[in-house]
Amino acid sequence: MALAIAGALLLPSCATQATASSRSKAGQTEWKVSSVQTGKASWYGVRCNGGTQTASGERLSNGAATAAHKTLPMGTKVRVTNLSNGKSEVVRINDRGPYKKGRVIDVTEGVAQRLGFFSRGVVPVKVEVLKKEGN
Repeated sequence: MALAIAGALLLPSCATQATASSRSKAGQTEWKVSSVQTGKASWYGVRCNGGTQTASGERLSNGAATAAHKTLPMGTKVRVTNLSNGKSEVVRINDRGPYKKGRVIDVTEGVAQRLGFFSRGVVPVKVEVLKKEGN
C-alpha cells in the first residue's frame, strides 16, 4: 500500500517534467523556440483537401504529424498547443494554408484528434516555431 501511494505521488512530477521538456520522443534532439504565433487552428484531411497531394509534393496522410502554414518554410517544425486544453504536438509544415481569415495553421485530422479538437473543428492555439539547439 505504501509503495502504491509513493508511486502515485511521484507520477505527477514525472508527467510535468516530460510535458515541459523540449526534447523529441527519442529524447535526442533539443529544441529552442524561435518565434510564437497565436490564433485559430483548424484541421483538414484527404476528404476535404480536394486531393491527396500537399504543396510540398508529399502525399497527404490524415494521421501524419504535419500541417499547413501560409508562410513558414516547408519542413519547419512547430509545436502546436491547443489553448483550450493545454495539449500540444510537434508537427512538420508540408503544405500551404489556411485560407480563412484569423486562422494561423491547419493540422491533419490525426493531429486534431490528438489535440482534442477534431469535433470542434476550430480552436485557439499557440504555434511555436522550433529550431534545433545550437542553430
